[in-house]
Amino acid sequence: MTQDDPFGIALNTGKLKSRPKDASPKAEAQSDAVAEKHGFVDRAPRKKRGRKPSPRTGQVHAKVMPEVSKEIAREARMRGVQQGVLIEEAWALYKADKELD
Repeated sequence: MTQDDPFGIALNTGKLKSRPKDASPKAEAQSDAVAEKHGFVDRAPRKKRGRKPSPRTGQVHAKVMPEVSKEIAREARMRGVQQGVLIEEAWALYKADKELD
């Protein structure tokens, strides 16, 4: 403390010295063990759990007339596929038809 500033800290530059940290794997393992013992845990992101992402990530939101919607839903149910599969097949047929022209 100094006389002028009762909350100030007097730093004597001669007494403060920096030292390099020991970064060896052994020292790191020891510090990790001590940290775990005191309740500190690793905050590094872990591998994602759960289901793998689907390759079908593109979404098409098609607004169609109600009767068309019912027909598409009925066909998908009858064939046991998702409605997106029907759209993919219809697109493939459309592209094939365009290539023939």
